[in-house]
Amino acid sequence: QVQLVESGGGSVQAGDSLRLSCAASERTFSRYHMAWFRQAPGKDREFVAAITFTGGTTSYADSVKGRFTISRDNAKNTLYLQMNSLKPEDTAVYYCAGGLRVGILSMRNQYNYWGQGTQVTVSS
Repeated sequence: QVQLVESGGGSVQAGDSLRLSCAASERTFSRYHMAWFRQAPGKDREFVAAITFTGGTTSYADSVKGRFTISRDNAKNTLYLQMNSLKPEDTAVYYCAGGLRVGILSMRNQYNYWGQGTQVTVSS
């Protein structure tokens, strides 16, 4: 069972950048499709970005397209989310998630493994 640990969150100003990382415990990380979701206070957890196990396909929520980039380094068992031009509405706890069999990359219930989350706060 893969364990996921996020890092890189923090408090920034609007327009700043952050890079989140998600370290996986297993060398089989390269077999997992991976994604980032986020949850703001009082809201449901929502899809942010996803990447297939090879890294060949990515998917983004419309709200982050052109600003966020998901990537992975299978040699380091690590998933990344580069976040540029941050906005106050990006404030949330960010979770990484992994799944072996993911039919639709943006669907939360397709992922079996979740990290504990990292807080991102963007002030105006």
